[in-house]
Amino acid sequence: MSHSSFNDHEKLDVDARTVWVGGLATALVAALVGVVSVLVVRGVFEIPVIAPTNTSGAIDYIGAAWLAGFGVVGSLLATALAHLLLVLAPRPMVFFGWIVALVTVVFVVWPFTVAESLTVQLVNAAVYLVMGIAIGSLISGMAGRALRPAQNAQQTRYYYD
Repeated sequence: MSHSSFNDHEKLDVDARTVWVGGLATALVAALVGVVSVLVVRGVFEIPVIAPTNTSGAIDYIGAAWLAGFGVVGSLLATALAHLLLVLAPRPMVFFGWIVALVTVVFVVWPFTVAESLTVQLVNAAVYLVMGIAIGSLISGMAGRALRPAQNAQQTRYYYD
């Protein structure tokens, strides 16, 4: 059930297990996006990946590890953000979508601030765009499944005479 299928006034609970298992799965996907990106960009097209250090050879191990780590950290931060917003914010996924989109834009623009050829900048921007879309779409989808109607437990009422 997606969040939009619930009544806006209905009390919802967040299934933390679903949030974090989905976040960990997203971290794995994002790490693999980073590794595959380096394999394709560097290994197939021989275009350097902008990373703290580049190595020679078809596979840039440091670039792959850097992008994979970036994907894992980004996914876990996005998971924490989604969980926090689900618990505290009105219309949490609207805010989540905006935040992820803006962070993705920052990383897509970043390669253009590095002194590299336009081809290197464009390809690296595309890598960050794909990673941002993967993280944002997977966490958003998982967050919708983590919402449950609240249990109508008896509330303790105190009566004063």
